[in-house]
Amino acid sequence: MIDTQNSFFIILISGVALFLYGMGIASTSLEKIMAGKITNLLNRLSQSKFLAILTGVVLTTLMQSSGAVTSMLVGLGSARVVNLRQVMGVIIGTAIGTTLTVQLISFDLSQYALPVFAIAFAFYFKAKKTIFRNISLTIMGFALLFFGLKLVTVSSHHFAENPMLSDFFQSIRDNPGYSLLISIVFCAFVQSSAITIGLAMSLATVKAITFYDAMIWVYGANIGTTSVALIAAAGGNYVGRQVAWAHFFYKTISVLLFYPFTQLFIDFLSNFQTTTSRSIANAHLIFNVLSAIIFFPFINKGAALIEKMFPKAASEEFGTEFVNMDNYQNSALATSYANREIMRTADIVLGMINDSIRLFETNDPKDFESIKDRDNKVDFLYRETKMFLLDHANKSTTVVHQNVMDMIMFLSDIERAADAIDINILTLAIKKNALKLEFSEEGWKEIRSMHQQLVKVAAMAINAYQNREMCAEAIKLKRDLAKLEISLRENHISRLNRGLNTSINTSSIHLDLLSEYRRIGSLLCNHAYSNQKTLQL
Repeated sequence: MIDTQNSFFIILISGVALFLYGMGIASTSLEKIMAGKITNLLNRLSQSKFLAILTGVVLTTLMQSSGAVTSMLVGLGSARVVNLRQVMGVIIGTAIGTTLTVQLISFDLSQYALPVFAIAFAFYFKAKKTIFRNISLTIMGFALLFFGLKLVTVSSHHFAENPMLSDFFQSIRDNPGYSLLISIVFCAFVQSSAITIGLAMSLATVKAITFYDAMIWVYGANIGTTSVALIAAAGGNYVGRQVAWAHFFYKTISVLLFYPFTQLFIDFLSNFQTTTSRSIANAHLIFNVLSAIIFFPFINKGAALIEKMFPKAASEEFGTEFVNMDNYQNSALATSYANREIMRTADIVLGMINDSIRLFETNDPKDFESIKDRDNKVDFLYRETKMFLLDHANKSTTVVHQNVMDMIMFLSDIERAADAIDINILTLAIKKNALKLEFSEEGWKEIRSMHQQLVKVAAMAINAYQNREMCAEAIKLKRDLAKLEISLRENHISRLNRGLNTSINTSSIHLDLLSEYRRIGSLLCNHAYSNQKTLQL
């Protein structure tokens, strides 16, 4: 079944590659099948510590990697969707979840790998419904995983018998520290504890390393898998770092606790009549389950300690500057604070409008991330300021109540303008860059002129919010923007009639962008119309 004429090193690399590729296919397909349930699990994290652990087990089973799950948690923490105390249980659960994959690969199912892959591929080829195609892909992924592990085992036999490598394996047996370091580095490189332990199983089966050495590999794999989250946390905020380091310390302390009892652990497992691979898989399972049991009572204390070790910096936490629930000395002061927060939000949106044109000039991911980050800030300020105003309105007179409603309406229009940039305009830019399209020279000049006019409208509309006498000018500029859009649409259609290829290729993006710019201008001027009517009365 295996072409042994090839280099055994190539067979080893191929086995690792197939293992990782199969795991990736299975993971992606399982995620698609269970996408809705994953969301529900994450939304219920804070209900109980036990549920958080169960969530970690399920997510790791679906994603086939504890490192991938903790990286996802780092991302959610960096986005302030979750905090450390919510996900401490999940981190413990990921350690248990990853043992299920190791349990599965400990069985010698490689003889069924190719037939199962062929059958699953036939179902995938014939399936019409997405659910059945994803199920077929999942089975194909696991088949590749087992076949890859078989290649690793075949190459391990050769390495174990190779005289040139005998000194290397002997040094590993004599120095457990080498085994620990090698397994940590290897796991960090392939970003999978399952393939690391799978390789240890193969080497132990052919007696290249001892059961004791394999246990060291298990420890190293558990520590090495934390590198994925640590790398992901490098560019995140303090919450992301807390999650990543909590994962690292949990795994490392677990290893330190178990290491002195490794031989007793091995003697206990040796009492069971089973294969070497099954013994290693069982050791990995028991190690992680016992670690979870030991640390379960200390989840909250552990989270508190990590939070002290990695506190938030003043520059890291974005939040409201002017509104909080203590600003109720009097009504005028409360609305003044809210207005300052609203103008702060408006300034962020004005910056997004200014920078939106750059999305179509360059393909710099930093520009895209900057827009998304600022939209998240706008959403946060919108939510907090709105809650503040509603709480204030409930404690105020009818006159003040109407004023508060006007403020909320303007704030809502600002937030919708930010969403238009983050969702609609950003999507248009991504589409243009992905298709490698270019606007015609004339069309690009017109888009820039539309953008420049929108910037004027936005700046005037925001100023008019504080100075009602400027509302008429804001409305005039907004109408000019609408007329400009009609004129530019006619120009674009004229170019289409002339058969200009660049205009034809970018037509939908061009027209949608003009429409979005006009819509943003209208949103920001909504308050000007109502204020203008009030002034006329």
